Amino acid sequence: MSNFLSEEELAQLGLAEYGEDVLIGRYAVLYSPGTLRIGNHVRIDDFTIISGNVELHDYIHISQFCGLYGGSAGIIMEDYSGLSSKCSIYATSDDYTGASMTNPMVPAKYKPRAINAPVHIKKHAIVGCNSVVLPGVTIAEGTAVGSMALCTKTTEEWSIYSGIPAMKMKDRKKDILELEKQFEEDRANG
Repeated sequence: MSNFLSEEELAQLGLAEYGEDVLIGRYAVLYSPGTLRIGNHVRIDDFTIISGNVELHDYIHISQFCGLYGGSAGIIMEDYSGLSSKCSIYATSDDYTGASMTNPMVPAKYKPRAINAPVHIKKHAIVGCNSVVLPGVTIAEGTAVGSMALCTKTTEEWSIYSGIPAMKMKDRKKDILELEKQFEEDRANG
């Protein structure tokens, strides 16, 4: 038996949509599969949790033990983006100031300060292991986020970020754009 769900098992999940070459680990948990959209050539490893509105474009890898909490605001991951192991991506969060009650078992009317803001991980962005991305953050195109970073603000394109909170360390090379072009040409020529 494969560690990934078969085509028949994928069809039974009730996903909003999915493309070709989709690999989902047998031990991944999809709390709301009807709101999950998956493109082509996507791999979601075991022990990952995905809930709420999540959209995964093409050529994406989500490593083991990640959590994507899209809520109603949603998470979008564009082509060639990825999450290393144990990343947590939040488009929704409780307010921790004491102005609202917390936890999912409390009705929304008692949580007036709950936070819901979309997260966007753009093309060629990568997020290192054990990193956290908070609601409303955009990881800009080509951004590399180092391990154990806390992303509280939108990043600059083609930059490398690290730390708590994440701060720009330096620019990131764009060589992968030429590799992408070659890859797309090779795919088109079969």
